[in-house]
Amino acid sequence: MQQTIYSFDEFRTSNYSTSPHYLVVGHPISHSLSPVMHNLALRHHGIEAKYVAVDLNPKSIADFTSWMNRDSFLGCNITIPYKRQLFPLVDSVSPEAEAVGAINTIKRNPEGTELSAFNTDIYGFQKPLEEYRDKLDYGRAILFGTGGASLAVQYALEEQGFEEIIIVSRTPDRIQPPAGNSFTRVVDYSQWQEFADEACLIINSTPLGMGKYSESSVVNQQDADYLMDTVCYDLVYNPMETKFLKLAKTSGAVTINGLDMLIYQGSRSFEIWTGYTFPFDLVKNELLTHF
Repeated sequence: MQQTIYSFDEFRTSNYSTSPHYLVVGHPISHSLSPVMHNLALRHHGIEAKYVAVDLNPKSIADFTSWMNRDSFLGCNITIPYKRQLFPLVDSVSPEAEAVGAINTIKRNPEGTELSAFNTDIYGFQKPLEEYRDKLDYGRAILFGTGGASLAVQYALEEQGFEEIIIVSRTPDRIQPPAGNSFTRVVDYSQWQEFADEACLIINSTPLGMGKYSESSVVNQQDADYLMDTVCYDLVYNPMETKFLKLAKTSGAVTINGLDMLIYQGSRSFEIWTGYTFPFDLVKNELLTHF
């Protein structure tokens, strides 16, 4: 898979910067298939705009904030590690994003007077699970990770009626469950196994499994048996089968990779930006050629 990744300084001196554009910003960003997905959808509807991946160094946040007020900027997706950091920089936030405390989509209104933020990760996470309803008892879910994507997953699990959420963190003492939430608890990586027997769903929302972490997994080989008879869901989509999912499959678990979540969250972002229906099947067929 070859695509151009710009630093923010490179992007703002490129030809794309002066024409209508959408961005995906993160650090790192080289794993992203979002440009393939959104540029295909834009072409499908004849929309004259480009979608560009930008590796946003933390030192460039202030400059990027100013950039979002330019006429050529139409909106952006936000990925690791900025889903919470950019939250205070917008003018309005959707109720779901407000509840989650993290955003992944920003839209600049046509008048250029307002930046609105949304969280489409919630919808993106929920939709692929619909196919596996008969395999879930909606009792206990185990969730690895505490970043912006994890916040959206927690909200989605609560909406779907899960009775208990076990959050696994390397620094559990620093993580506080939401106020008034009596069914979420935080444990460290040496404790999650104690809760696996009654879990029906185990989720990885960390970067482990992708990029420079491609040989890593939230679950070690010796703990693979704890995955038996569960649904294992990895939000990582590149590669499509992470080390975590390979262990899960070997253990007899049902596995879900992050590709459909990527497409569903992207479809909701696209519809927020443009008002057009997202060509889901067309996009998925194209993305599958990149693996």
